[in-house]
Amino acid sequence: MDSMNTKQIFGKEKVVIGMVHFPPLPGAPLYDDKDGIKTIIDKVRGDLLSLQDGGIDAVMFCNENDRPYKIETNYATVATMGRVIGEMINDIKVPFGVDVLWDPIAAIAIAKATGAKFIREIVSGTYVSDMGFWNTNVGELYRYRKLIDAKDIAVFFNISAEFAYNLDRRPIEEIAKSVAFSSLADAILVSGPMTGIAPTVETLKKVKENVQIPVFVNTGVNANNVSGLLKIADGAVIGTSLKKNGITWNPVDKERVIQLMKKVREIGHEINA
Repeated sequence: MDSMNTKQIFGKEKVVIGMVHFPPLPGAPLYDDKDGIKTIIDKVRGDLLSLQDGGIDAVMFCNENDRPYKIETNYATVATMGRVIGEMINDIKVPFGVDVLWDPIAAIAIAKATGAKFIREIVSGTYVSDMGFWNTNVGELYRYRKLIDAKDIAVFFNISAEFAYNLDRRPIEEIAKSVAFSSLADAILVSGPMTGIAPTVETLKKVKENVQIPVFVNTGVNANNVSGLLKIADGAVIGTSLKKNGITWNPVDKERVIQLMKKVREIGHEINA
């Protein structure tokens, strides 16, 4: 995708993406076969509708509860996510993306099959992590994207992986500038150290000042800090703070979505003229 900007994908300059976290999928240690695929579909649909009814700008489907995570996923994950998202097609009213932890090839394959607008992944860098040694291959991803004619699916680069330590010790703003230039990133996402923890405003500023592509806050955004963070970032990906009681594994709380989106509109960051 050439010269991607948030308005091309979402129709808005400032965007809030709500997470639709899948329950554990077949093949994952926490999957319960007694619940079956229908339960997964029902839970995913419930979160999707709560986010949309709360006024969210976009959603992203993710196998968040397939803990512990793998660097390369399995066929069951791809098949199940594809089926479940397919079941949602008539219910999805906003732009959507796909995130497969942690497999960008799987993510873009599902995105192509389901009509998603974007993927979010760790695409560049080398890490030591909870999953072990973690190396990436952005060239392979982009060649696969070309092979399956998925060039209109934007690739969102998470350049500060949670639960991991980047062996590239360049300042984060230098990494951002580098991947925007050499790795053809469509957008850059900046995370805190863990799910639910935001990056600092100073970190966001450094990244934003060094790239000409959209910069999103990837973790830790809530109703209390959204104003300050969206003064800098082009958008935010939000999961935990929109769940009941602010717990990652709980269902989405529509009232929390409503309150957060009300705050976004009050501070003048939703531009939809």
